[in-house]
Formats: sequence, structure tokens, C-alpha cells
Amino acid sequence: MSKEILSTNFPGLKLFRKGKVRDVYEAGENLLVVSTDRISAFDVILPNAIPDKGAVLNKISVFWFNFTKSIIPNHFITDNVDEYPANLKKYKDELRGRSMLVKKTRVIPFECVVRGYLSGSASKEYKKTQSICGIKLPANLKESDKLPEPIFTPSTKEEYGHDLNISLSYMDEKIGKKLSDYIKAISIKIYKAAAEYAGTKGIIIADTKFEFGRDGNEIILVDEVLTPDSSRFWPKADYKPGRGQASYDKQFVRDYLESIKWDKNPPAPSLPQDVIKKTSEKYKEALKVLAGISLDK
Repeated sequence: MSKEILSTNFPGLKLFRKGKVRDVYEAGENLLVVSTDRISAFDVILPNAIPDKGAVLNKISVFWFNFTKSIIPNHFITDNVDEYPANLKKYKDELRGRSMLVKKTRVIPFECVVRGYLSGSASKEYKKTQSICGIKLPANLKESDKLPEPIFTPSTKEEYGHDLNISLSYMDEKIGKKLSDYIKAISIKIYKAAAEYAGTKGIIIADTKFEFGRDGNEIILVDEVLTPDSSRFWPKADYKPGRGQASYDKQFVRDYLESIKWDKNPPAPSLPQDVIKKTSEKYKEALKVLAGISLDK
């Protein structure tokens, strides 16, 4: 069982950025990404650590980076601490299992969301407008219904506070239609390949988000990929449209926070121990089912 880490501190290393969950450090020409056990919900960081969460996020991203590299290159270099630069070696015990060395890129500042099922905020928007981010959908869809085809619904990437849904035309305007069209197409292609694989493991990927960066003139996949933080994973055996689904992701935390009528503004409330324990178990189960990796061995 790993030590719970809410924040990191590596004297002598320069902090590049601190995200909602990951702390990123300079590592020469590259970056060191450290996954903490922080958890965010509704774009607000909660005060509690989720045991082993950082290790799960790290390992599942490594799995998917390897899985998707035939579709698009990515920023992953290694997660083997023995291959890290010399100045990182003294921290290898703290970094082992929850970090990776990645290429430094110029990040494209949008969350690239792909939805294969009607759920979450998209379900609420559909009930009001019969569309999602301006995309018209068939009438009479129920919550958790599979969409006729996966749809691309980008959002802004906010450092703090809530990401904002945007139209594809807004993204076209900001980064150019050619790049926007490519990102949409490759996001859907990655989603379809991952969803097909996950289906063979008894998991439905309801939706997910990707991020991309520029490595020279090449567009590559960056950040995390297809984790329980960035995706909705549903057990196929329990799937039934018309209601919310059991999940392997942080929907369990979202549901608890909805149940206590939190207004979704900071500061976030503390989570009870049973919710923390159950969430940790769900993350580890997702890793075991999808990647065949158990942290408890």
C-alpha cells in the first residue's frame, strides 16, 4: 500500500506547474509528472487523499499510452525511475510507481471530450435543448443511452475553476479549422479503439477527454489518457439505460457530493472514510480489469 501524498516537495527541482492532481517538474529538456493522491470533483480539489490513486492514474496512463501509440505519438518517455536523469535518482523511492518522464510540448489549450453515451452534464443539457455543445441529437434519448455515433464536445482548459463547454466553431476560430478538424478526428479514433478494447474486458467507456500538444511540428497526445479521472467507466454487466450507472471512476464521489447538496464552489467538503475507501477500491479495480495490474500484490 502506498503512502498517501496530497502534495510533493523535491528540493532542488523546479516546479513547472501544479495541476488539480499532478505536480510537474522541470527535468532538463523534459518534464517529470508526479501523480498525487488528490482528487477533484466539479473542477474543485477536495481536501482528502484517495489512497493509491496516484499510482493507479500513473499506471493506467502508461498502459494507454502504449496501447494508443500506433494511432498517434505521445509524450511518454519512461516510468522506470532507474532510467531517470541523475538529479532525480535521490527521489526515486518517492517517485517509483507514481511518476513518469515525458516530453515537454506546447499544449493546445482545450479539453478534447468524446462522448459515446449520454451522461453527466451532457444529459442535463440534452434534456433542455435536445443537443450537446450545439450538436443536435435524436429525440427521446434516455440517460445513459448509447449515442448513434461518438460526438466531440470540446471545452476550455481552466487552471482553476470550471472548464467551459465550447462549440467546435469556437475552437476553429482559436486554433484554425485544419488543426481543429484533425484533433476532432483523432480524438474520436482513439476513443473508438479504446472503447472496443475495454468492451472485451467488460467495461463501457461512456466518455473521456484527451489533451494534445505540439512536439516541434508534430501533434502528440499528452497529459493523462483514459484514466478514471478523465473518463466514465461503466461495468457492462450492470449497464441499463434510463438511469445512472455503477462506475469504476470518480462518479461515486460526484454522486456523494450531489447527495449533500454541495454548491460546487470552493472550499470543498471533506469526504467520509467509507467514500474514500470505496473510491480507492474502484480506481484499483479499473486498473486491474483494464490493464491486468494489481497494486495489492
